[in-house]
Amino acid sequence: MVEIVELNESNWEQKVSDSSDLTVIECKHDNCPFCAKLEPIFDEVAKEYEGRMRFTRLNILANPFNKKMAFKIGVMSTPTLVFLCGGRTVETVAGFMTKAQLKKAFDGILQRYKQCLEQSTAVT
Repeated sequence: MVEIVELNESNWEQKVSDSSDLTVIECKHDNCPFCAKLEPIFDEVAKEYEGRMRFTRLNILANPFNKKMAFKIGVMSTPTLVFLCGGRTVETVAGFMTKAQLKKAFDGILQRYKQCLEQSTAVT
């Protein structure tokens, strides 16, 4: 079963900033109806793409740190998926997506993954 990491202050650096893995962050909050609709689809698609990228989730309104990180990675609405490579944002997709749309987004970013790693430098 795929692990979807809940991001917070204690694991942000290890799971995002210092990671050389392609990472996708599902940015959400508890009172967002479209986030609630996307979450089970994200979980289902994550199982299909297990081992190809790291899957994480950030509740952007949970605490001041999460709000700060959401701002830092450019989240302006929810739900938003933020793809990072080497700790740097490489693509952002906002809004609810169907399973087919989500898979298309994942396939597109995976095609650009090798180039992303070569061009990225870790954020300090």
